[in-house]
Amino acid sequence: MNTNVLKLAVSAAAFAVVAAGSAGAETWQPDRPINIIVPWSAGGSTDQVTRVVAPILEEALGTEVVVVNQPGASGSIGTKAALDAPRDGYTWTANAIANNATYAVSGLLDSSNIDDYRIYLHVANAPLISVNANAPYEDFGALLDAMKTGDVTVSTAGVTSSGGTAYSTIKDALDGEMTARMVAYDGGNPAVIAAASGEVDMTTQLAVEQTEMIKAGRLRPLAVLSDTALEIEGLDPIPPITEWLDIDVAPDYFGVFIPAGAPQEVYDTVDAVWADKVMNADALKHYANQRGAMFAPSYGDEARARAVPVATMEACAMKERGEAVMDPSEVGLTCK
Repeated sequence: MNTNVLKLAVSAAAFAVVAAGSAGAETWQPDRPINIIVPWSAGGSTDQVTRVVAPILEEALGTEVVVVNQPGASGSIGTKAALDAPRDGYTWTANAIANNATYAVSGLLDSSNIDDYRIYLHVANAPLISVNANAPYEDFGALLDAMKTGDVTVSTAGVTSSGGTAYSTIKDALDGEMTARMVAYDGGNPAVIAAASGEVDMTTQLAVEQTEMIKAGRLRPLAVLSDTALEIEGLDPIPPITEWLDIDVAPDYFGVFIPAGAPQEVYDTVDAVWADKVMNADALKHYANQRGAMFAPSYGDEARARAVPVATMEACAMKERGEAVMDPSEVGLTCK
């Protein structure tokens, strides 16, 4: 979807579905476009999946849903814009929920925690360790040796991005032995292109951002940050990083988030749409199957329960590395 979509007329049928799903709650009938701020550049993981979900929401809500890219500072600039907008239900944001839950911990925002939003999750993603197709490394073990001794460069979308967190996870596991250097780009797509073009040696960005370059033969995947192999249609299974390193991994859940403080009927209506339309969406299932994501929609309390473990793991890792400017407990995340 692009921003020049035709505005759909509000239909009685669409709102009948919403009303039925909201168990008698007052139905919200938006009378102008809804903006979803994607705080990353076009083509990255958040942008990709948001443009799959937006038309589903658009049809169900009967109004235009506009995806607005506002990248910068590891996603914090666009996130702040969404939080600063009027809390009327017409400005949402999209991201990996662990980012929104930890921006305050990392110091990128003064405040942003998991309970600043009503959470609507759609897929879970995993970072993928891939090298340029011409690189000499045949498996992750060989690359790991080079990362300990050589001048290996790693492209990510920034320190708090999924790729940046994956880089830090590997660095922590090597306990000071890693010499590989991170190079930050303004989004997952440019980070992946940098590895595919040979500008850097490897990338740790999400599988969904790398799939096209892998299928085109420009990147070679070596391991996935998971405890199980990753299967992508048309490719051989990609082995889990736990074959080489003893590390904790957790699904990286992505979604769209409506800032707290909007009228209750906004959340009731979107809850009903999520349950009836998004959680059964063939377009979203197809995207996940083609790109190597996990189809995992949820909302509300269930979504929050899924999000807390990965947010806690990332926030506590920041604290352990001495990178946290705020204790995770201050944003509701408890370290062991």
